[in-house]
Amino acid sequence: MTARPDTAIVLAAGLGKRMRPITDTLPKPLVKIAGKTLLDWGLNSLAAAGVGKAVVNVHYLPEQIIAHVAARRAPRIIISDESDRLLDSAGGIVKALPELGEQPFFILNADTFWIDQGPLNLGRLALAWDAAKMDILLMLADLHQATGHCGSTDFLVAPDGGLRRSKGDPAGLIYAGAAIVHPRLFEDAQPGPHSLNAYFDTAIAAGRLFGMPMHGHWITVGTPEAIPLAEAAVADALAESR
Repeated sequence: MTARPDTAIVLAAGLGKRMRPITDTLPKPLVKIAGKTLLDWGLNSLAAAGVGKAVVNVHYLPEQIIAHVAARRAPRIIISDESDRLLDSAGGIVKALPELGEQPFFILNADTFWIDQGPLNLGRLALAWDAAKMDILLMLADLHQATGHCGSTDFLVAPDGGLRRSKGDPAGLIYAGAAIVHPRLFEDAQPGPHSLNAYFDTAIAAGRLFGMPMHGHWITVGTPEAIPLAEAAVADALAESR
């Protein structure tokens, strides 16, 4: 069994344009749901999974995020500053690779989170990881588990967990904003802005993109209107888990 990842990157550098006017003065990762910032929902999940170090990339209103995480001890926070140039999801990861190390690491989106029901989902993801056959392992959610998701599905899952694009097939699952990736995937990556989505296709073509359905409830917060829905979903999910 491989060791669970000890490092992570939380993608927190986005502009949050759809969240205006809230994000005119507040970076989206610091929007609060049920009294806790979106960023802290993710960082707390990483801490519970035993992650020792998390890189948080910043671009928009970066000083607020830097100040917010300054007191955290678990996980230990490293800031990757993209103030000069927004690098998109994969570009931000490539910039942070020296801090992430040579072993597989977690990736988390800062605007999605989940309520675990049963064993911790990041722990389950780590147990499902198999570096011999995977370059990326995605955490996936069913449409019925999701609050705030306005689109269709992302991937169809084969019996062995292998993924292919669902092209909107309702039988598919949603990428739930959490993954494990091996740094070898970025060996030939050039610095500069580019998307993680292209690496999903590269891994699909190589037969090395896999997925794990999560347990519990998944929440994404894209607009101000999504906030009360997210608050209600948290309350309902916590009530169910009691």
